[in-house]
Amino acid sequence: MAAPNLKLFYFGLVVVAAVGGGAIFFAKGTTGSPVRAALPLAPGDTAAPPGYVLGNPTAPVEVEEYADFECPACQQFAVLTLPDVRDRLINTGQVRWRFRDFPLYQTHFKSPAAHEGAACAAEQGKFWEMHDQLYYNQNKWVEARNTEKAVREYARSVGVDLGKYDECVESHRYQARIAASAKVGESRGVNSTPTLIVGGMMIAGGLTYDSLKTLITKAASAKPRS
Repeated sequence: MAAPNLKLFYFGLVVVAAVGGGAIFFAKGTTGSPVRAALPLAPGDTAAPPGYVLGNPTAPVEVEEYADFECPACQQFAVLTLPDVRDRLINTGQVRWRFRDFPLYQTHFKSPAAHEGAACAAEQGKFWEMHDQLYYNQNKWVEARNTEKAVREYARSVGVDLGKYDECVESHRYQARIAASAKVGESRGVNSTPTLIVGGMMIAGGLTYDSLKTLITKAASAKPRS
């Protein structure tokens, strides 16, 4: 499995991918300011899938990330920034991270298979391992002739039971949930990936660690103290 300490190795690949995918990213970009108030989920909204959470559930700040596995800008954020966020903010209990599926169906045709593969890996407690494999190896499975087969190899590498995984993928039982996540995101104003929501503010595009840390610190200080 590719590890977060390989960030420099992948940097060149990420830059090339980001340049190639720039038109897609900005075509889906927001209008006006890239930072704006996020529309909250309606209380008790059963249409909103829970996403995938990393970190202490009692952490004072939650960051939501709407992302697409085929998105080059999402890969750049996952490879260059998220490892620092995990080590310095999530693992220290300051933040819990919620990944929400937001495949760009109209432009990223291979992304749905990756999201389904990640959901099926999540059944066996391997979502975040699969998340890392899909982003660190994005160029390989996107360019593969058989996307499902390529994604399955990453599921194998993280140690899932392939019999259960294959049954899950073939059933497409998470297809509707993934689509619902994207629909709910659109209803909240998400229209590009990655989009982060921190302290009620929506930020289009990946952030550097320092920029994100500033927003998280501000969100934490704004919370009422018990």
